[in-house]
Amino acid sequence: MGAFSLSTLALVVLVPLLVWRIYSRVKGVMGRQVSVPSRHWLGVLVCGAALAVSVAEVMGSTTLLGYLALGALFGIGWGLFAFKRTRLFANDEGYFFQPYAPLGIAVAMLFAARILYVGVDLYINQGIPMRVQEPFMHAPLTVAAIAFVAGYFGTISAGLLRWRLLNRQTD
Repeated sequence: MGAFSLSTLALVVLVPLLVWRIYSRVKGVMGRQVSVPSRHWLGVLVCGAALAVSVAEVMGSTTLLGYLALGALFGIGWGLFAFKRTRLFANDEGYFFQPYAPLGIAVAMLFAARILYVGVDLYINQGIPMRVQEPFMHAPLTVAAIAFVAGYFGTISAGLLRWRLLNRQTD
């Protein structure tokens, strides 16, 4: 079969299928949703915890802290931009929102692409004995991707919480 092994061929076939499945799943979530304050709180807490753990993990490296800060700032910026375009509904049935799908899908797919890249890199280099494996959180793009996603989804969750608190006061 030449340079390709059966497992490499399976990887070449399965990665596009996995990407398509992630895309279709994320796209399906971008419709109208019920606003549940406990979910928004959970989003803020999980994203905040992800950033805190990331900071603790890369504390010794100013370069990685820079990538982390840059990723978080861009994520928060994109989150603010997307939240302004999020459709918010309050009616007799309850509170609903519809996220701005293009940015939400893009953020989720960028993060999935980074995770897939790390997985493929580990797979490709698993048989090389001389290669020293770099810890997961010591790759600048991985640190930036995690901070970006946490900043984005944390900002969206915080915006939804704020909207719910403001609407509760006007009810």
